[in-house]
Amino acid sequence: MWQLNSNVKDGVLFSSPATDAERAETAAVCVVKLAVKLPALIDGVDNRVERVYTGWPDRLYVIGTDGRIRYKSAAGPFGFSTKALESSLQEVLKAN
Repeated sequence: MWQLNSNVKDGVLFSSPATDAERAETAAVCVVKLAVKLPALIDGVDNRVERVYTGWPDRLYVIGTDGRIRYKSAAGPFGFSTKALESSLQEVLKAN
């Protein structure tokens, strides 16, 4: 229930979108209202990317410039390791 209250407080409580356009509109509102500073990518309503990357509920990835996955965290928020993420980012940066 805490998440619902938080979503109401933050003004980001929406019905599930039925189309890709509705999902994009919802995401755009969330990015603005939550002041998201990172680039946001949106999966289609078919959730194809989520199924491939197992990104739910949330997960951190580092993708190399060659497009290959260099790091995949455990499911978040408790599976995140900032040390492992930092190490992976440093490796990718060194390779470039």
